[in-house]
Amino acid sequence: MAERDGYIPGVPCWVDTSQPDPEAAATFYGGLFGWELEDGMPPGSEVHYFIGRIRGGDVAAISSIPEGAPPIALWNTYVWVDSADDTASKVRDAGGNVLMEPFDVMDAGRMAVFADPEGAVFCVWQANRHRGARVVNEHGALNFNGLNTRNPEAAKPFYRAVFGWETLTLDGGAEMWTLPGYGDYLERDTPGLRKMVMDVGAPERFIDVVAAINPITDDMPDMPANWSVTFAVDDADGIAERAVELGGKVLAGPFDAPWVRMAVIADPQGATFMASKFVPENKDLLGSPDSTASAA
Repeated sequence: MAERDGYIPGVPCWVDTSQPDPEAAATFYGGLFGWELEDGMPPGSEVHYFIGRIRGGDVAAISSIPEGAPPIALWNTYVWVDSADDTASKVRDAGGNVLMEPFDVMDAGRMAVFADPEGAVFCVWQANRHRGARVVNEHGALNFNGLNTRNPEAAKPFYRAVFGWETLTLDGGAEMWTLPGYGDYLERDTPGLRKMVMDVGAPERFIDVVAAINPITDDMPDMPANWSVTFAVDDADGIAERAVELGGKVLAGPFDAPWVRMAVIADPQGATFMASKFVPENKDLLGSPDSTASAA
């Protein structure tokens, strides 16, 4: 699969996981997905930022807990923007919170950390040298991101104001975030992609999907609003078994959902993610849509 070289504004472009013990996490994810790992921090640094790669292309990263942040392992979603500073103003105007003001990450780019009005945390990335995930939508690489929320209707005007996102309602009532024009961008890079998407049974606007909307139900009272991360895998059952062997836990599944077979997994330090195998014959199943579309 051809490598990506950048994204357009409003598209999730990168993920990393903050970990109390990043070296142990590197061992887990390297063993699970076969990532090649390299610490991007200078020798002797007290903090780590391990870049995970497939065939030399960046896929995700594993970092130390940022100074002052709670010692909790979690996955972080980054959305590509032209200006982190302008996006901070949009977040404030739309009722969100700026948790970390825009700052430069050496010569890699500029970022900021925000929370939507319900408290779901996300990051933005204004690229310089680092161009986001280079390898996507294949085994061990980023496949999808999703907003888990108790109030989708309140989230819609916020993300529309910040990123220009609209929504698509699928058969069965599931909703997805869309970015108008994103499908045209993808079609230029991969001629015929729009037809390929429709041939597997997806609606025409599905090619504009950038993320999922996953309602948090009443039977999950302790789950806060959050952004989830899904990795593509060749075998969801096999990955679930391997995760347990490496010290992780399977929180749900593997189970069949629309277009996929997937599992919800917690790594040994507690960061949760989803592993998803594309199964086109599952397109008519009812259930969560998360990870049914591509990341890029």
